[in-house]
Amino acid sequence: MDAAKKRRRIRRQDVGSYWISFSDMLSSMLLVFMLALVFSIYQYYSQLDIKTRELDAQKAELDRTQIVLAAQEKELETSRVALMGKEEELASIQIQLDQQENDLHAAQTALKTKEEEQVILQLQLAAQQDAIKNQEMVLASQQRQIDDLLGLRTEIIRELSRSLTAADLGAKVDASTGDIVLDSQLMFESGLDMISYSGQQQLARLIPVYLSVLMRPEYVDYVAEIIIEGHTDSKGSYLFNLELSQNRALAVAKFCLDLPSLSAQQRAVLQDILTAKGRSYSNPIKNPDGTENMDASRRVEIKFRLKDTEMIQKMNEILSGVPQP
Repeated sequence: MDAAKKRRRIRRQDVGSYWISFSDMLSSMLLVFMLALVFSIYQYYSQLDIKTRELDAQKAELDRTQIVLAAQEKELETSRVALMGKEEELASIQIQLDQQENDLHAAQTALKTKEEEQVILQLQLAAQQDAIKNQEMVLASQQRQIDDLLGLRTEIIRELSRSLTAADLGAKVDASTGDIVLDSQLMFESGLDMISYSGQQQLARLIPVYLSVLMRPEYVDYVAEIIIEGHTDSKGSYLFNLELSQNRALAVAKFCLDLPSLSAQQRAVLQDILTAKGRSYSNPIKNPDGTENMDASRRVEIKFRLKDTEMIQKMNEILSGVPQP
């Protein structure tokens, strides 16, 4: 019995020791768990603090980013508004460009039209210039003919001087009028109207040369009259000198018409245009001091007069372009 109790006491001691050891182990494990838990909690809070700080940093960064994004969005909005303004401006510019293009097209069309008109005008101008040149040639020809016509007296005077000089007649032709003055002292004796022998010889040489010039084909149609004028000095009465001067002029005229050297045609023409006039002492020759030159006043003049009407008609025919025969 005692042994049984002793065995039971021993068992109770073993069981107690076991539970003490198990309790210690549990306590140790609990302590370890607590430590692990505390460490985990510490680690958690440490990580939480780190994460919190990171989140705060991220939040701050996010806030900054949002600020930046807000600023960028504002800038973007500003840019968008500016872009809209630019688009409107661009649209306005495009409208202007379209208008300018239309204007340019219209200007090009107008320029082309102007160029075509200019070509037409140039052609017209060329035609007008040709017409003007032709007209100038016609006018030049007409001017030459008119100059020749207006210079007819000058040409006749020049031909008379040349012909009389070539014939060595000694008679002088007035350069402005074409008059030829014959000295009455060589032609007539004092107070008489009969031509002297020396006068007849002079007339016989002078008149054919004179008529050969005036009756040239280019002159004869314009010669209206050949005039024989008799002049005297102032001695004696006017009527006496008028009769004397008339008779002397008539004597010269008759001598001219009776010249055997004249052709029938020349004589016929001369009969139509020859006249004799006595001027008495109405046109005396003066000395430089104003007194009458008696010798020079006693003279016979041979003159010619051109047909003014025929010359005017000839000029009208030239100006009107009528073909000349």
